[in-house]
Amino acid sequence: MPHLTLHRKAFIALAALLVALLLIFTGFSWLGLQRGLGPYVAEIELARMRWLAERLQAHHTQTGGWETLRDQPRLWGQLSHPGSGLRRPNTQGAEGVPPTDRSASLGMPPELANGGPTADRSMPQLPPPPPGDRGAGGPQRHTDDLFPRLGVVDAQQRLVAGTPPRPGSARLALTGADGKTIGQLVLAPPQGVRSEADRAFLAQHLGFVAWTGLAGLALALLLSGWLARRWLAPVEALAAGTRGIAQGHLHTRVPVHGNDELAQLARTFNTMAEQLSSIEASRRQWLGDVAHELRTPLAAMRAEIEAVQDGIRPFDDKTALRLHRQVMRLIQLVGDLRASLDAAGTSAPSAQVPVHPLSLLNEALASMRPRLAQAGIDVETSGLDALTAQVPAQPAPLVRGDAQQLHQVFLNLLENSLRYTDAGGLLRLSARLLPPADGAAQLQVQLDDSAPGVPTHELPRIFDRLYRAETSRNRDHGGSGLGLAICRAIVLAHGGTLTADTSPLGGLCITLQLPLLDNPS
Repeated sequence: MPHLTLHRKAFIALAALLVALLLIFTGFSWLGLQRGLGPYVAEIELARMRWLAERLQAHHTQTGGWETLRDQPRLWGQLSHPGSGLRRPNTQGAEGVPPTDRSASLGMPPELANGGPTADRSMPQLPPPPPGDRGAGGPQRHTDDLFPRLGVVDAQQRLVAGTPPRPGSARLALTGADGKTIGQLVLAPPQGVRSEADRAFLAQHLGFVAWTGLAGLALALLLSGWLARRWLAPVEALAAGTRGIAQGHLHTRVPVHGNDELAQLARTFNTMAEQLSSIEASRRQWLGDVAHELRTPLAAMRAEIEAVQDGIRPFDDKTALRLHRQVMRLIQLVGDLRASLDAAGTSAPSAQVPVHPLSLLNEALASMRPRLAQAGIDVETSGLDALTAQVPAQPAPLVRGDAQQLHQVFLNLLENSLRYTDAGGLLRLSARLLPPADGAAQLQVQLDDSAPGVPTHELPRIFDRLYRAETSRNRDHGGSGLGLAICRAIVLAHGGTLTADTSPLGGLCITLQLPLLDNPS
């Protein structure tokens, strides 16, 4: 048994649906034709019997109503038969019929037929039947089919003579001399198909419906195949792309056509593939950078140890100091890697207590001032002192978080400026309160240092792990490339932001924003 793919399932489902609709349409067409043919034939037949309507109207006028026709059933048969040329009675006997026998042949009372006292001799003659319908040689259909289905009803729809009307009966209005409706001539539809003409008509139209259904079926199959292929082509492309991603081909992309849900799904898939490719590239680069960072101190230690083993260099205090420095560098690198991983995996600060960030910044700056002065870097804190001086007059700005982590952020930022600012440079610190944004006020702290700076195209990457700008901020200054990555992870965990831009002093501008507590208590 062949495997039912999604394409085949969709084709079978669409084809079955369209075939079912076509069969239903054909069945209802056949049923409607069968049911509608009888009333249609009755309408045509009744339209040809206006001569009978004229007879009935003349009879109603002569007798003054329908009572005579209602009381004498034989009169209805004579009026409705084409061969009965009824005329007004005379004394000599019409058509050779004796006067005493004319009343029976006409279906009238003897006094009317013989011109009795109740007869109105000024009545007009009854209209003759159509020429083609006279005599016993009239259409066979009248005697076998039409007469049993004919009937007359009065203006109140009460039966006068003949067959009562049925649903679908054809009706021909009868009017009197004054133009008012006096009744209706009704003809019930034939039961089934009897004549050869009707059978031929029905067969012709059923054949037309059958051929139309077959053509529609072929079109439905073609349409279902085309729709299934068109609708499921994006799904098949997504399946192929998913297999490619699962096999490690992260460069796989799927084509996007249109703006429907499948097109949006394809765009999402391509975005996911790009992110996976970017993550894989970052992972490879990160592993290479870690290996390079570890290899540098290890290579230096190996060279020192081999020189001592070969007797080239004695193992003295200087050699021990160099080996100790390389070991400490390894320890610092491993610690920074561990700290960056821990900080990146932290979704919230470990301690949730009100913290005064400006005090933490002042403490970190006080611990770094001797090293900054030794490196010949001036520190300008007028923007920071102005905000700190306002603390006695108004409540100190507080944030909810971990004081130790925030203190580490300020230390790392100051350490970054110390390492990557030339001697004789300047470090400017400023802070200000921003108006509430998204429901909470913000504390903004900026650190601007002098040259050297960072190229503009490298600014978005300086917060990546182990990243260094190649021109100025390289490992010759002793950094591991993890300090800013740790700072950003901690700040994000506190609900803040950390961005980098070009400083007007010629170096780097680091901007830190933290949400403040609305109620310090």
